[in-house]
Amino acid sequence: VQLQASGGGLVQAGGSLRLSCEAARQTFTMYNMGWFRQAPGKEREFVAAISWHRSITYYADSVKGRFTISRDNGKNTVYLQMNSLNPEDTAVYYCAADRLRIGTRDFEYDYWGQGTQVTVSS
Repeated sequence: VQLQASGGGLVQAGGSLRLSCEAARQTFTMYNMGWFRQAPGKEREFVAAISWHRSITYYADSVKGRFTISRDNGKNTVYLQMNSLNPEDTAVYYCAADRLRIGTRDFEYDYWGQGTQVTVSS
């Protein structure tokens, strides 16, 4: 499945952004989806994940209470609403998909989008 992430940009600390990831495939509803991020000089890290049926969500401790993952299966799109952003959230954000697992580790996902840059200024 091909994934196209968008919605990144430059925002001040305390601000919000909503990332979108659209899948170019009708079977999107069968995929569990995740968001990861990679800051300069750091390893890629898990942010959030959602099951194909929307009933299961996972969040990294660093974003709990600030970020919300959701999906619209009719639009083949998964979202990441990011509130109360801080400079530590600056990274390239990637969406990922997998048929079998709702993973929190990047090797658990078979398909990846190209990434969208989020920069939070202090």
